[in-house]
Amino acid sequence: MKRMMIKTLVTAVALATFGMAGAQDIKERTIKFATQNPKGHPIVTGMEKFAEIVTAKSGGKIKVNLFPGGVLGGDAPNVSALQGGTLEMVSMNSGILASQVKEFAIYDFPFQFANAKEADAVVDGPFGKMMHDKLQEKGIVGLAYFELGFRNMTNSKRPITKVEDFAGLKIRVIPNPINLDWVKALDANPTPMAFPEVYGALESKALDGQENPLNVILANKFAEVQKHLALTNHVYNPQSVIMSKKFWDTLSGAEKKIVTDAAAEATKFQRQASRDAAGSTLDQLKKAGMQVTELPPAEIAKLRDKMRPVIAKYAVSVGQETVKAMQDELAKVRR
Repeated sequence: MKRMMIKTLVTAVALATFGMAGAQDIKERTIKFATQNPKGHPIVTGMEKFAEIVTAKSGGKIKVNLFPGGVLGGDAPNVSALQGGTLEMVSMNSGILASQVKEFAIYDFPFQFANAKEADAVVDGPFGKMMHDKLQEKGIVGLAYFELGFRNMTNSKRPITKVEDFAGLKIRVIPNPINLDWVKALDANPTPMAFPEVYGALESKALDGQENPLNVILANKFAEVQKHLALTNHVYNPQSVIMSKKFWDTLSGAEKKIVTDAAAEATKFQRQASRDAAGSTLDQLKKAGMQVTELPPAEIAKLRDKMRPVIAKYAVSVGQETVKAMQDELAKVRR
Protein backbone atom coordinates (compact mmCIF):
# COMPACT_ATOMS: atom_id res chain seq x y z
CA MET A 1 0.00 0.00 0.00
CA LYS A 2 2.80 2.38 1.05
CA ARG A 3 4.75 1.57 -2.15
CA MET A 4 1.64 2.28 -4.27
CA MET A 5 1.18 5.66 -2.55
CA ILE A 6 4.83 6.59 -3.24
CA LYS A 7 4.50 5.57 -6.90
CA THR A 8 1.31 7.66 -7.23
CA LEU A 9 3.09 10.64 -5.66
CA VAL A 10 6.09 10.29 -8.04
CA THR A 11 3.74 10.08 -11.04
CA ALA A 12 1.93 13.20 -9.79
CA VAL A 13 5.26 15.05 -9.66
CA ALA A 14 5.96 14.00 -13.27
CA LEU A 15 2.51 15.22 -14.32
CA ALA A 16 3.12 18.54 -12.63
CA THR A 17 6.52 18.84 -14.32
CA PHE A 18 5.45 18.05 -17.89
CA GLY A 19 1.70 18.59 -17.88
CA MET A 20 -0.81 15.89 -18.82
CA ALA A 21 0.28 15.65 -22.47
CA GLY A 22 3.97 15.49 -21.56
CA ALA A 23 3.42 12.71 -19.03
CA GLN A 24 1.49 10.69 -21.62
CA ASP A 25 4.58 10.97 -23.88
CA ILE A 26 6.73 9.18 -21.30
CA LYS A 27 6.87 5.42 -21.87
CA GLU A 28 8.21 2.60 -19.73
CA ARG A 29 11.87 2.32 -20.77
CA THR A 30 15.15 0.91 -19.52
CA ILE A 31 18.49 2.55 -20.25
CA LYS A 32 21.71 0.54 -19.92
CA PHE A 33 24.55 2.96 -19.00
CA ALA A 34 28.13 1.62 -19.10
CA THR A 35 31.60 2.88 -18.13
CA GLN A 36 35.10 1.50 -17.56
CA ASN A 37 35.27 3.22 -14.16
CA PRO A 38 34.56 1.18 -11.01
CA LYS A 39 31.81 1.77 -8.46
CA GLY A 40 32.84 4.50 -6.04
CA HIS A 41 34.63 6.51 -8.75
CA PRO A 42 33.36 10.12 -9.27
CA ILE A 43 32.26 9.21 -12.83
CA VAL A 44 30.01 6.47 -11.45
CA THR A 45 28.77 8.88 -8.77
CA GLY A 46 27.66 11.15 -11.64
CA MET A 47 26.00 8.23 -13.41
CA GLU A 48 24.13 7.36 -10.21
CA LYS A 49 22.92 10.96 -9.93
CA PHE A 50 21.78 10.86 -13.59
CA ALA A 51 19.83 7.64 -12.94
CA GLU A 52 18.20 9.13 -9.85
CA ILE A 53 17.12 12.31 -11.69
CA VAL A 54 15.77 10.42 -14.73
CA THR A 55 13.71 8.11 -12.50
CA ALA A 56 12.29 11.07 -10.54
CA LYS A 57 11.53 13.23 -13.59
CA SER A 58 9.88 10.36 -15.49
CA GLY A 59 7.65 9.39 -12.59
CA GLY A 60 9.51 6.08 -12.32
CA LYS A 61 8.76 5.12 -15.93
CA ILE A 62 12.35 5.40 -17.23
CA LYS A 63 14.85 3.26 -15.35
CA VAL A 64 18.63 3.53 -15.72
CA ASN A 65 20.70 0.40 -15.02
CA LEU A 66 24.40 1.09 -14.44
CA PHE A 67 27.23 -1.16 -15.65
CA PRO A 68 30.48 0.16 -14.12
CA GLY A 69 33.94 -1.43 -14.14
CA GLY A 70 34.01 -2.43 -17.81
CA VAL A 71 31.61 -5.33 -17.25
CA LEU A 72 30.13 -4.81 -20.75
CA GLY A 73 33.60 -4.82 -22.35
CA GLY A 74 36.13 -2.17 -23.32
CA ASP A 75 35.45 1.24 -24.85
CA ALA A 76 35.62 0.09 -28.49
CA PRO A 77 32.98 -2.68 -28.06
CA ASN A 78 30.80 -0.21 -26.10
CA VAL A 79 30.92 2.30 -28.96
CA SER A 80 29.95 -0.44 -31.44
CA ALA A 81 27.06 -1.54 -29.19
CA LEU A 82 25.93 2.09 -28.90
CA GLN A 83 25.94 2.51 -32.68
CA GLY A 84 24.11 -0.79 -33.11
CA GLY A 85 21.46 0.18 -30.56
CA THR A 86 22.12 -2.73 -28.18
CA LEU A 87 23.52 -0.35 -25.53
CA GLU A 88 21.81 2.96 -24.76
CA MET A 89 24.46 5.03 -22.95
CA VAL A 90 28.20 5.16 -22.25
CA SER A 91 30.55 7.50 -20.40
CA MET A 92 34.11 7.46 -21.80
CA ASN A 93 37.19 9.61 -22.31
CA SER A 94 36.33 12.11 -25.03
CA GLY A 95 39.68 11.49 -26.75
CA ILE A 96 38.76 7.86 -27.42
CA LEU A 97 36.07 9.12 -29.80
CA ALA A 98 38.85 10.13 -32.21
CA SER A 99 38.36 6.62 -33.63
CA GLN A 100 34.95 7.89 -34.85
CA VAL A 101 35.63 11.60 -35.48
CA LYS A 102 39.30 12.51 -35.90
CA GLU A 103 38.88 15.98 -34.34
CA PHE A 104 38.31 14.39 -30.92
CA ALA A 105 42.07 13.74 -30.73
CA ILE A 106 42.35 17.39 -29.63
CA TYR A 107 41.09 16.35 -26.19
CA ASP A 108 44.29 14.27 -25.79
CA PHE A 109 46.65 17.14 -26.68
CA PRO A 110 49.13 17.54 -23.80
CA PHE A 111 49.23 20.74 -21.74
CA GLN A 112 46.18 22.42 -23.31
CA PHE A 113 44.41 23.50 -20.11
CA ALA A 114 46.04 25.27 -17.17
CA ASN A 115 43.16 24.52 -14.79
CA ALA A 116 39.62 23.17 -14.47
CA LYS A 117 38.05 26.60 -15.11
CA GLU A 118 39.60 26.69 -18.59
CA ALA A 119 38.45 23.13 -19.31
CA ASP A 120 34.86 23.91 -18.24
CA ALA A 121 34.75 26.99 -20.48
CA VAL A 122 35.82 24.93 -23.50
CA VAL A 123 33.61 21.85 -23.08
CA ASP A 124 30.50 23.73 -21.85
CA GLY A 125 30.74 26.40 -24.54
CA PRO A 126 30.25 26.39 -28.32
CA PHE A 127 33.39 24.30 -28.85
CA GLY A 128 32.19 21.36 -26.74
CA LYS A 129 28.77 21.41 -28.40
CA MET A 130 30.31 21.57 -31.89
CA MET A 131 32.43 18.52 -31.09
CA HIS A 132 29.51 16.46 -29.75
CA ASP A 133 27.38 17.47 -32.76
CA LYS A 134 29.98 15.85 -35.04
CA LEU A 135 29.12 12.44 -33.50
CA GLN A 136 25.53 12.44 -34.83
CA GLU A 137 26.51 11.12 -38.26
CA LYS A 138 28.30 8.24 -36.49
CA GLY A 139 25.12 7.17 -34.72
CA ILE A 140 26.03 8.82 -31.40
CA VAL A 141 24.39 11.68 -29.48
CA GLY A 142 26.64 13.70 -27.14
CA LEU A 143 24.73 14.77 -24.01
CA ALA A 144 27.32 16.27 -21.64
CA TYR A 145 30.90 16.17 -20.40
CA PHE A 146 31.69 14.63 -17.04
CA GLU A 147 35.17 15.23 -15.64
CA LEU A 148 37.84 12.56 -15.37
CA GLY A 149 40.44 15.21 -14.53
CA PHE A 150 44.14 15.89 -15.04
CA ARG A 151 46.28 12.85 -15.79
CA ASN A 152 49.42 11.90 -13.85
CA MET A 153 52.08 9.22 -14.32
CA THR A 154 52.74 6.18 -12.15
CA ASN A 155 55.39 3.45 -12.42
CA SER A 156 56.98 0.63 -10.44
CA LYS A 157 60.62 1.33 -11.40
CA ARG A 158 61.78 4.74 -10.14
CA PRO A 159 60.75 8.20 -8.95
CA ILE A 160 60.33 10.73 -11.78
CA THR A 161 61.99 14.07 -10.99
CA LYS A 162 63.31 15.00 -14.43
CA VAL A 163 62.32 14.40 -18.06
CA GLU A 164 65.07 11.79 -18.57
CA ASP A 165 63.46 9.56 -15.92
CA PHE A 166 60.68 8.63 -18.37
CA ALA A 167 63.14 6.99 -20.79
CA GLY A 168 62.69 3.26 -21.31
CA LEU A 169 59.53 2.89 -19.20
CA LYS A 170 56.84 0.67 -20.68
CA ILE A 171 53.71 2.81 -20.23
CA ARG A 172 50.11 1.83 -20.90
CA VAL A 173 48.29 4.39 -23.04
CA ILE A 174 44.72 4.84 -24.25
CA PRO A 175 44.68 3.15 -27.68
CA ASN A 176 44.89 6.11 -30.05
CA PRO A 177 47.79 7.52 -32.11
CA ILE A 178 48.50 10.78 -30.27
CA ASN A 179 49.07 8.93 -27.00
CA LEU A 180 51.56 6.62 -28.70
CA ASP A 181 53.41 9.62 -30.09
CA TRP A 182 53.66 11.76 -26.97
CA VAL A 183 54.94 8.81 -24.90
CA LYS A 184 57.50 8.05 -27.64
CA ALA A 185 58.56 11.72 -27.48
CA LEU A 186 59.63 11.02 -23.86
CA ASP A 187 61.81 8.08 -25.07
CA ALA A 188 59.43 5.73 -23.25
CA ASN A 189 57.67 2.68 -24.74
CA PRO A 190 53.91 3.22 -25.20
CA THR A 191 51.69 0.13 -24.88
CA PRO A 192 48.05 0.51 -26.00
CA MET A 193 45.75 -1.59 -23.82
CA ALA A 194 42.04 -1.77 -22.92
CA PHE A 195 41.55 -0.42 -19.42
CA PRO A 196 40.18 -3.59 -17.72
CA GLU A 197 43.49 -5.36 -18.52
CA VAL A 198 45.77 -2.71 -16.99
CA TYR A 199 45.87 -3.82 -13.33
CA GLY A 200 46.88 -7.38 -14.25
CA ALA A 201 49.59 -6.14 -16.63
CA LEU A 202 51.02 -3.86 -13.93
CA GLU A 203 50.90 -6.66 -11.36
CA SER A 204 52.71 -9.13 -13.67
CA LYS A 205 55.25 -6.40 -14.60
CA ALA A 206 54.28 -6.70 -18.28
CA LEU A 207 53.89 -2.91 -17.89
CA ASP A 208 56.08 -0.56 -15.86
CA GLY A 209 53.50 2.17 -15.55
CA GLN A 210 50.34 3.94 -16.65
CA GLU A 211 48.91 7.46 -16.65
CA ASN A 212 45.53 8.49 -15.32
CA PRO A 213 43.84 11.04 -13.06
CA LEU A 214 44.39 10.55 -9.31
CA ASN A 215 40.80 9.38 -8.73
CA VAL A 216 41.25 6.59 -11.30
CA ILE A 217 44.57 5.55 -9.71
CA LEU A 218 42.88 5.36 -6.30
CA ALA A 219 39.61 3.72 -7.37
CA ASN A 220 41.43 0.97 -9.29
CA LYS A 221 43.88 0.24 -6.46
CA PHE A 222 46.93 0.91 -8.65
CA ALA A 223 48.87 1.79 -5.47
CA GLU A 224 48.98 -1.97 -4.82
CA VAL A 225 51.10 -2.49 -7.95
CA GLN A 226 52.74 0.94 -8.48
CA LYS A 227 55.14 2.62 -6.07
CA HIS A 228 55.91 5.94 -7.77
CA LEU A 229 53.49 8.75 -8.66
CA ALA A 230 54.63 11.85 -10.58
CA LEU A 231 52.23 14.82 -10.51
CA THR A 232 52.62 15.84 -14.15
CA ASN A 233 49.06 17.06 -14.93
CA HIS A 234 50.01 16.47 -18.57
CA VAL A 235 46.53 15.99 -20.08
CA TYR A 236 43.06 17.03 -18.91
CA ASN A 237 40.35 14.47 -19.72
CA PRO A 238 36.75 15.47 -20.27
CA GLN A 239 34.52 12.40 -20.26
CA SER A 240 31.77 12.36 -22.90
CA VAL A 241 28.34 11.17 -21.78
CA ILE A 242 26.93 9.72 -24.99
CA MET A 243 23.73 7.99 -26.12
CA SER A 244 22.84 5.68 -28.98
CA LYS A 245 21.22 7.75 -31.74
CA LYS A 246 19.02 4.72 -32.55
CA PHE A 247 17.65 4.91 -29.01
CA TRP A 248 17.54 8.74 -28.95
CA ASP A 249 15.42 8.80 -32.11
CA THR A 250 12.76 6.63 -30.39
CA LEU A 251 12.30 9.17 -27.57
CA SER A 252 9.48 11.70 -27.45
CA GLY A 253 10.19 15.39 -26.92
CA ALA A 254 9.30 15.05 -23.22
CA GLU A 255 11.64 12.07 -22.82
CA LYS A 256 14.51 13.88 -24.58
CA LYS A 257 14.04 16.82 -22.21
CA ILE A 258 14.20 14.51 -19.20
CA VAL A 259 17.45 12.95 -20.47
CA THR A 260 19.16 16.23 -21.42
CA ASP A 261 18.10 18.04 -18.22
CA ALA A 262 19.26 15.08 -16.10
CA ALA A 263 22.61 14.96 -17.93
CA ALA A 264 23.18 18.71 -17.34
CA GLU A 265 22.24 18.47 -13.65
CA ALA A 266 24.29 15.30 -13.08
CA THR A 267 27.32 16.94 -14.78
CA LYS A 268 27.39 19.83 -12.29
CA PHE A 269 27.07 17.38 -9.41
CA GLN A 270 29.73 15.03 -10.81
CA ARG A 271 32.38 17.70 -11.43
CA GLN A 272 31.91 19.14 -7.94
CA ALA A 273 32.21 15.66 -6.40
CA SER A 274 35.38 15.04 -8.42
CA ARG A 275 36.98 18.32 -7.34
CA ASP A 276 35.92 18.00 -3.70
CA ALA A 277 37.63 14.60 -3.56
CA ALA A 278 40.93 15.70 -5.18
CA GLY A 279 42.87 16.67 -2.03
CA SER A 280 41.86 13.65 0.01
CA THR A 281 42.57 11.37 -2.98
CA LEU A 282 46.26 12.34 -2.99
CA ASP A 283 46.47 11.84 0.79
CA GLN A 284 44.95 8.37 0.45
CA LEU A 285 47.45 7.43 -2.27
CA LYS A 286 50.32 8.53 -0.02
CA LYS A 287 48.87 6.53 2.86
CA ALA A 288 48.66 3.51 0.52
CA GLY A 289 52.45 3.74 0.13
CA MET A 290 52.91 5.71 -3.08
CA GLN A 291 55.97 7.96 -3.24
CA VAL A 292 54.90 11.27 -4.80
CA THR A 293 57.18 13.55 -6.82
CA GLU A 294 56.64 16.82 -8.68
CA LEU A 295 58.77 18.01 -11.56
CA PRO A 296 60.32 21.46 -10.99
CA PRO A 297 59.20 24.26 -13.37
CA ALA A 298 62.35 23.95 -15.51
CA GLU A 299 61.60 20.25 -16.13
CA ILE A 300 57.93 20.97 -16.91
CA ALA A 301 59.16 23.51 -19.48
CA LYS A 302 61.38 20.80 -21.03
CA LEU A 303 58.41 18.42 -21.01
CA ARG A 304 56.27 20.98 -22.86
CA ASP A 305 59.07 21.46 -25.43
CA LYS A 306 59.15 17.72 -26.10
CA MET A 307 55.38 17.80 -26.70
CA ARG A 308 55.46 20.64 -29.28
CA PRO A 309 56.24 18.48 -32.35
CA VAL A 310 53.48 16.03 -31.34
CA ILE A 311 50.93 18.84 -30.95
CA ALA A 312 52.02 20.34 -34.29
CA LYS A 313 51.61 16.96 -36.05
CA TYR A 314 48.10 16.36 -34.70
CA ALA A 315 47.04 19.98 -35.21
CA VAL A 316 47.35 19.15 -38.93
CA SER A 317 45.29 15.95 -38.67
CA VAL A 318 42.51 17.37 -36.47
CA GLY A 319 42.42 20.50 -38.63
CA GLN A 320 43.57 24.05 -37.99
CA GLU A 321 39.90 25.12 -37.80
CA THR A 322 39.32 22.89 -34.76
CA VAL A 323 42.56 23.99 -33.10
CA LYS A 324 41.69 27.67 -33.66
CA ALA A 325 38.16 27.17 -32.28
CA MET A 326 39.60 25.74 -29.05
CA GLN A 327 42.28 28.43 -28.81
CA ASP A 328 39.64 31.14 -29.27
CA GLU A 329 37.61 29.72 -26.37
CA LEU A 330 40.73 29.56 -24.18
CA ALA A 331 41.67 33.14 -25.11
CA LYS A 332 38.21 34.31 -23.94
CA VAL A 333 38.53 32.71 -20.51
CA ARG A 334 42.15 33.86 -20.07
CA ARG A 335 41.33 37.51 -20.77
